Amino acid sequence: MEVATLRIGHRLVRDDRVTTHSALVARAFGCNKLYMSDVDTSIIHTVEKVANSWGRSEFLIEIYDNWKEVIKTWKKDGGKVIHLTMYGINVDDMIEAIRVEAKLLVVIGAKKVPRELFDIADMNIAVGNQPHSEIAALAVFLDRVFNGNELKKQFGTASYKIIPNLRGKNVECRSGDNRLNL
Repeated sequence: MEVATLRIGHRLVRDDRVTTHSALVARAFGCNKLYMSDVDTSIIHTVEKVANSWGRSEFLIEIYDNWKEVIKTWKKDGGKVIHLTMYGINVDDMIEAIRVEAKLLVVIGAKKVPRELFDIADMNIAVGNQPHSEIAALAVFLDRVFNGNELKKQFGTASYKIIPNLRGKNVECRSGDNRLNL
């Protein structure tokens, strides 16, 4: 399954951290791509640094000028558009219909989402019907789509690998047998 995230809007400086976290969640939870607009390129560099340290995946960030064109192209290529909004149908009620799709574009907002998106999207899906973070909604949605399997995803060429531990922190340096105790 090919899954990408489209983040609509970005308030310069104010949203830098949220957009960075949206990118990190998209990468870690199984997306292949993140479309962003109006971003500080330092966000791209941060995600690149994470990938260099913690492992490469098939994750790309693409800057767009027009979100409607991204959606139009996605649909033309046979993909479905899922808009994550608290006004939608609960994810658990729609997840089986979503999982059968080969290509998903998951749309999350930064600022107020244009009303038009509600009509353009193939599905308006809610992770709860209360106000909350788009980052949380993206993580929960992707976890449902991938049945939790994304949590065990292996990232190649990592400089560091976490050694799971009930207590403390243990990180293996891939450049040798050295282990970091953080």
